[in-house]
Amino acid sequence: MTAMTSAATIGTQHGTFVAHFNDIGLKQLDFPGRGDTSKVKPKSVGLTKSWLTATATALESLLLGQAPRKLPPLDLSVGTDFQQSVWTELLNIPLGQVHSYSEIAARLAKPRAARAVGSACGANPIPVIIPCHRVMAAHRRIGGFSGGPGWKQRLLRIEGAEFVAD
Repeated sequence: MTAMTSAATIGTQHGTFVAHFNDIGLKQLDFPGRGDTSKVKPKSVGLTKSWLTATATALESLLLGQAPRKLPPLDLSVGTDFQQSVWTELLNIPLGQVHSYSEIAARLAKPRAARAVGSACGANPIPVIIPCHRVMAAHRRIGGFSGGPGWKQRLLRIEGAEFVAD
């Protein structure tokens, strides 16, 4: 049995994101300028269409500095158990707040795993919606980000979060 997969573009005031879906839900979200959008042809699959609407609505809310009311179904199966636990924990960080990599590690009862938390954040397949941008290095310093430090700062500013630019 082949899994359904499709991709669709989501235009925002910050550029065009690409959302990738499978039969479980949203499996990947690409930042504007990442990947070739000319070959993206959404399939007209009922569930995917409603998931695309939910994804676009959640993304728009976040890019306006508002918490989304609802998220689309998320497929995090690409990650290890540890990565999935980090990504799930990130969903608990409220809009406009930040935590350090070590704080997330402590919340997962793995206080020595701050670097592993950082690696999991870097491997997050659904940035913005799974808010890895809300995780900082020590002393509220930016640290790394899969979308680049410019995106991390932009998202944190939109949310009104405090941080120290590197």
